[in-house]
Amino acid sequence: MIIKITLTIIFLAVMIGVGLYTRKQASSVDGFVLGGRAVGPWLTAFAFGTSYFSAVVFVGYAGQFGWKYGLSSAWIGVGNAVIGSLLAWILLGRRTKLMTQHIESRTMPDFFGTRFADQGLRVTASVIAFVFLIPYTAGVYKGISTLFEMGFGIPYEYCVVIMAILTAVYVILGGYKATAMNDFIQGIIMLFGIIAVIVAVLNVQGGLFAAVDRLAALPSDTDPTVNGGFATWFGPDPWGLLGVVVLTSLGTMGLPQMVGKFYSITDESAIKRGTIISTVFAFIVAGGCYFLGGFGRLFGMPPVLPNGKLAFDSIVPSMLVTLPDVLIALVVLLVLSASMSTLASLVLTSSSTMTLDLIYRDKKSLPGEVEDGAIDDIVTEKIERRKVVVMRVLIMFFIAISLLIALNPPTFIAQLMGISWGALAGAFLAPFMLGLYWRGVTKAAVWACFIWGVGLTVVNMIIGNPINPINCGAIAMVGGFPVVWIVSLVSKKLPKQMVDTIFECYS
Repeated sequence: MIIKITLTIIFLAVMIGVGLYTRKQASSVDGFVLGGRAVGPWLTAFAFGTSYFSAVVFVGYAGQFGWKYGLSSAWIGVGNAVIGSLLAWILLGRRTKLMTQHIESRTMPDFFGTRFADQGLRVTASVIAFVFLIPYTAGVYKGISTLFEMGFGIPYEYCVVIMAILTAVYVILGGYKATAMNDFIQGIIMLFGIIAVIVAVLNVQGGLFAAVDRLAALPSDTDPTVNGGFATWFGPDPWGLLGVVVLTSLGTMGLPQMVGKFYSITDESAIKRGTIISTVFAFIVAGGCYFLGGFGRLFGMPPVLPNGKLAFDSIVPSMLVTLPDVLIALVVLLVLSASMSTLASLVLTSSSTMTLDLIYRDKKSLPGEVEDGAIDDIVTEKIERRKVVVMRVLIMFFIAISLLIALNPPTFIAQLMGISWGALAGAFLAPFMLGLYWRGVTKAAVWACFIWGVGLTVVNMIIGNPINPINCGAIAMVGGFPVVWIVSLVSKKLPKQMVDTIFECYS
């Protein structure tokens, strides 16, 4: 216990120290939200990866889908690396950086409002982002607190509150630069931690080959006379597995807290290096998490909830409780690192979106246009500082709401993330990606996709989730592309001169 507490205190002290170190760079809006658009490839790549993978993945997804699909769940990690990281950087990195800088966009809702010349889109996107980032944040709290409860014996409620306060402190102090620097430190811990934990857990089972043989001997859930499904390449349910791969991989390209990383990177050469770094990071961390979760059945049945369902969120903690204290301390730091980085990214995204796109919704001119009148520099500086203050207040507000949900979580971690990612990426992914590439996307098409993504997710939830939230989220994301394409073909086009001005950034 002394080792666990000592390592955790050192870790938390470093996080807050980074916040103090970077606080001077967080006095302006660009500094607080984007790190001055001058964050290098290593910090950006690690910020992308650590925001991607949190306790939601390590505890919730790895446990639940490792139990359902066995070793084939490792394909989810491969999909996260190839689609969610490599493809995301290739498709979005350069174009997002150039266009958002060209139209002076600081947030994803701001992008929609300026790119499609409709402030209604900006406001609506801001509300969608704020509302649906909350369940994801609650899922992260739940995951990290479950492990803390196991590792330290601290009641769940105290863990949730402590994590919320600590995350708020360093984000409020240093903004995005503090988040990015801490993400780099946390990412290194995650890389070493996941490798050490996999080795330790497999040793408990007698090594890799012995563990696979034991897994292959387990009977199927649907047919007890059939063995081996959990040790096969595609597992007992390949289509269900595909839905999880789509949701967790494709979704990153439509999430405000993920896409925002491309706004702040320094230049195009940094994007190329960041692509490689981020992909390797995802292969190790995501692939390792799901590979580890695939052996969950070897550690006995998880507890049963009052509603008769298995407590999937207890699977990974039950695998780790048998490890030596030093390794448990490492696991706690691993999940703490993953979760605090994700929490920081979520609360920063939510507060900046509400501040810049709802409270202080400035009217902007397109590149090349002349603004009406000039504002005094002193007045501008005061307004900028006021915006930063409001963002800091909203960070505390957002955390408070997430805490209320986390203290009374309505469902499993995986389902919380499915609802959040399904609505956000279902609404944003297609219009954002196509808006970077295709001049023909219309306002009506963006509105239609917002209604499609949020509507499908909410209606499915209201009527009792007849479609699994995971699969519903995947359908919302993929379905957004034909929605945008079809509506764009039949609706009124944007002025050609305006669109040409926006796309000049790629010349």
